[in-house]
Amino acid sequence: MGILEAAKPAIIICTRDRARSTAFYRDTLGLPLASQDSFASIFSIGGVTLRVSTVPDFTPHEHTILGFRVEDVPAAVKALRQKNVVFNIYPHFQQDELGILAVPGGAVQVAWFKDPDGNVLSVTNA
Repeated sequence: MGILEAAKPAIIICTRDRARSTAFYRDTLGLPLASQDSFASIFSIGGVTLRVSTVPDFTPHEHTILGFRVEDVPAAVKALRQKNVVFNIYPHFQQDELGILAVPGGAVQVAWFKDPDGNVLSVTNA
């Protein structure tokens, strides 16, 4: 067995404004806030820890840093849109009117959006 094989992952997302990001992840995305400490807001997602940590000079990456696997991508996108989440449209992808990409050659669907700091997140069925 590998050294970390049985370890549970912890996801760390950086933010410049923890109060704003905490509200987004808790109120907009509906993630349960487990606790807060002087460094991070801690959420529990499917048994995995998500830490939203303050980094004052943070610059977000342009690629997806966290994806949420859901059963029904269109339903998730519609529900998030009702919470004023705006989905990214990429000119090189053929996305539908909801912003969902159906990956060629399979049944995989994905749609991308950003958190308040510009971190790219996604919902997918894969």
